[in-house]
Amino acid sequence: MKRNISNVLSAILVAAGLSFAAAGHAAPAHKHDAHADHGAPATLQLNAGKKWGTDEALRKSMANIRQAVAGSLHEIHENRLKPAAYGALASKVEGEVANIVANCKLEPKADEQLHLVVAELMAGAEQMAGKVKKAKRQDGAVKVIGALEKYATYFDDLNFKPIEH
Repeated sequence: MKRNISNVLSAILVAAGLSFAAAGHAAPAHKHDAHADHGAPATLQLNAGKKWGTDEALRKSMANIRQAVAGSLHEIHENRLKPAAYGALASKVEGEVANIVANCKLEPKADEQLHLVVAELMAGAEQMAGKVKKAKRQDGAVKVIGALEKYATYFDDLNFKPIEH
């Protein structure tokens, strides 16, 4: 079941990533896209200078990801975390992302911004799991930490603190 969720999420994120990449080179597919700036890559931004709203499901899952990564931070920094531990950490991130996808109910613009953080979380998880050829698992953990920092910067979660590293 977990593997199916991971495969589905991976497929969705790959498709989303391809659509983001293609957006700068393709004409709008339909009128809904007419307001989008297709020449610019998707980047995180604040909501008129303020952080985006969150909900309980998002806050809980992001806290769980942070806690899991923080628990392995020393070994990650020392390059001593074993492949199996990276795999377990990747599974934890994937599971929490699945929870976010299933239960998070944000307003549409906040959700669009969250997709950028989720894509970075999943890219890091795939790399930690060893699914990215010639890529270091440690660099996947760095991507996840970067996504957590972006979450803290762009989303209103008073109890969330980025990982100090």
